[in-house]
Amino acid sequence: MEFPVSRYRNLTVLLLVILAQLLLLGYQVRTNQDVRLIRVWAITAVTPMARLLEAGRSNTVGVLENYFLLVGVRDRNHQLEGELGKLKLENQYLKSELATADRARALNAFQSRSPSRTIAARIIGTGTGTNSKVVFVDRGSTSGILHGMAVITPDGIVGKVLAVYPTASQVMLITDPSFAAGVVSQQNLVHGTLKGQGHSTCLVDYVQNEEKVVQGELFFTSGDDRVFPKGLPVGAANVVRNGRTFKEIYVVPSGFQNGLEEVLIVLEGVHQQLPAAQASAQAAPLLPRPPETPVDAAAQKTEGPVVLNTDADRMREQYKRIGEAQGHVFGGPGTPNFNIKPSAQPKAVPKSPENAPEGTAEKPPEKPVEGPPPTRP
Repeated sequence: MEFPVSRYRNLTVLLLVILAQLLLLGYQVRTNQDVRLIRVWAITAVTPMARLLEAGRSNTVGVLENYFLLVGVRDRNHQLEGELGKLKLENQYLKSELATADRARALNAFQSRSPSRTIAARIIGTGTGTNSKVVFVDRGSTSGILHGMAVITPDGIVGKVLAVYPTASQVMLITDPSFAAGVVSQQNLVHGTLKGQGHSTCLVDYVQNEEKVVQGELFFTSGDDRVFPKGLPVGAANVVRNGRTFKEIYVVPSGFQNGLEEVLIVLEGVHQQLPAAQASAQAAPLLPRPPETPVDAAAQKTEGPVVLNTDADRMREQYKRIGEAQGHVFGGPGTPNFNIKPSAQPKAVPKSPENAPEGTAEKPPEKPVEGPPPTRP
């Protein structure tokens, strides 16, 4: 007995195909896709093969193609690098020329305003000494340069002429250890001597510890050295502290701030007044003094006058302590006793035969002089 399926094989296959088609149409309508399923299956089956073929092509043909293209790019890169280097050099040259023009303009403006007669010069060389700070300029005796003339810039002093040749001059900078010039502070008019230290800072020497100099105060030439005219800027004090004998004041020269390319040599100097010190714009308003209390008034009355503690005062205190420790009174009859205050000094005894020195009186004094007898240490 045959099965209906085997008997109606073709009809069964047709029914199955129609049923599958209906199922697929129903699925496509449900998912709302316009692409046919057969195309989706075909693309899904072909995509892995296409991906493998493209990877092989890019790794073989693409590498060779990029290599031949990069050969020309490499040459172009070298050419662009050369042009970029030339442009950098030209830019640096133009910047240098612009800076030179600005300095020349500043020198001309300073020459027109300054009462001193000056001549411009350019630095053409430097010295070869280990600690010396000297430079050479392109002006010599043919331009009227003489030994000892001042060399300045619009920002401050630079040095002085050390040696003169027909077409050049040797200039000692203010940072040279053998340089010295008279300076004065702007606010308190404290005089001192500017000395070179061999490096970027200078020392203002011979200023007493009692003098008032604040950090940041400007210094100007005082004209005491008869080389630099009075009123030229020197620099600002960046370090101010008390020393053993004199203050230690270090100044940063203002004439070196913009470099040294062009300088001015003072042919005929004219002294100028110091510029007035500018008050700080951020100064806070000062409060009035508080009212004095009875305790403060009493303490002020008991306090003695303020005395400067100098070397002579310290030596006097030292001898006073030695005399008190040894029980010795310095001085003799008729001389002041330095161990007590001047107001308590005994009056000098007038000369008489009784208190005359030994060898001048006929008889010894009858009454001894008040006070302990003089002894020798």
